[in-house]
Amino acid sequence: MRFSDKLFLATTALLTVIFMFFGSWLLSSNFSQLLDKEVERGNSESRMFAFLFEMGYRSTEEFGEDYAISRTLDSITNSVEREGSRLFVLKDGGSFYAGEDYVAGQGFGQEIEELLNSLAGAGNTYGYCIRRFGDAYYMFTVTVTTAAERPLYLGLCRELTPIYEDRLDLLRQYRTALLGLLAVGSIGIYGLSRYITRPIRSLDRVAKQIADGRMELRSFNKSGDEIGELARNFNRMADRLVEQAEAKALEAKQKEDFTAAFAHELKTPLTSIIGYADMMNSMKMSEEERAEATFYIYSQGKRLESLSHKLLELVSMDKTPVENRPVQTKLLEENIRVTVRPIWTQRNIRGKVEMDKGVLCGDAELLLSLFYNLLDNAAKAMDKGDRGFILLKGSNLPGGEYEVKVVDNGRGIPPEEISRITEAFYMVDKSRSRREGGAGIGMALCYKIIKLHGGVLQIDSKLGEGTVMKVVFPAGVPKKERENERKKKTRQE
Repeated sequence: MRFSDKLFLATTALLTVIFMFFGSWLLSSNFSQLLDKEVERGNSESRMFAFLFEMGYRSTEEFGEDYAISRTLDSITNSVEREGSRLFVLKDGGSFYAGEDYVAGQGFGQEIEELLNSLAGAGNTYGYCIRRFGDAYYMFTVTVTTAAERPLYLGLCRELTPIYEDRLDLLRQYRTALLGLLAVGSIGIYGLSRYITRPIRSLDRVAKQIADGRMELRSFNKSGDEIGELARNFNRMADRLVEQAEAKALEAKQKEDFTAAFAHELKTPLTSIIGYADMMNSMKMSEEERAEATFYIYSQGKRLESLSHKLLELVSMDKTPVENRPVQTKLLEENIRVTVRPIWTQRNIRGKVEMDKGVLCGDAELLLSLFYNLLDNAAKAMDKGDRGFILLKGSNLPGGEYEVKVVDNGRGIPPEEISRITEAFYMVDKSRSRREGGAGIGMALCYKIIKLHGGVLQIDSKLGEGTVMKVVFPAGVPKKERENERKKKTRQE
């Protein structure tokens, strides 16, 4: 069953119950008020009957009890019965003075007897009851008077059928009105339920189309209610799924490229090794040729060894936790300057290493490897014979962050290549990189080291002008690490 149908049925059922309960209560309350008025009216008439009887009886009491009662009833009957009530009078023993023909004719004898017994048993001087006879309703009231020598029961009988018929008429009218209201209301409720659930149906259609492969579709519901919030969360989920799918596709492509590049990197040195080894085994060679072949086998073997070490480092880096310790930037500066000076001199490069005093939180060996690789890439970007320039500059930033820039005036990187240079085995200029001993793993290692230290890499490059590699490390050394370092120094002292 659709949600709109459930909403329609539930709302209709709820309104039906509410209307029926409210209508029943309203009719019952209205009828109770009418009945209370009739009871009060009967009580008033009964008191008036007793008052008139006692006044008339006293004025004729001197002529004897029977005469006084008869004369009094004759004088007040018209006054008492003018509102439609019928009177009856009984002695203490239950015999009638008046009204016996009416009571017997209507068959009210048993009801009046029960009313008299209830008064005698309770010791009351007034009582009433309402009884149904066929389709008619009657109210009987009885007042006990002691005006005569013996107690007399002054009774009145009044028909209440009209108010019961009015109640039935009102009930029939209410049923008709309720059916009409439910018919009209059901149409309105059904339309309203369809309108309210329209965004849900729209979202359902979008979900089905996305499931069929149309990943670009989104919900356009902009309302501020729960359904609008659901639509926005659905769009976020769809965006996230698309991003994950694209990331998976990119990851698969990167793995495919990695495998192809790795196979290619292995193929070249292995071909050289196998070829020179076969020549040495199958051909007569001079000592010079044998030495040359041995050199090529050795150099290509070293290249494979270097490649394997870098691959192991790249794979194991994520699995080995970084020991976060305070590292003084000035110590890094001194180490880097001593290491790269001979290389820059050999390549005829003017270089400068300058790091402001600060503290980085991380692994000193990994940080040195990061800066060596960045400087090595900058050196390889210089054309032979050119007097290139390289600058490594470390600066403290506002907020406690530390920035390290490696600037060169080399060949630069094409804009479309910048986003891929951190992929393993990816090389902008493959032939030049292989001539210079590169395998395209250095920047992948750099990127992983930066991520392990919580840093951010930014690359700005222009062809023919040079490249700026900027690494921003997070603020300072955590308080806990500073405390551990202080305790360690204290123990050493």
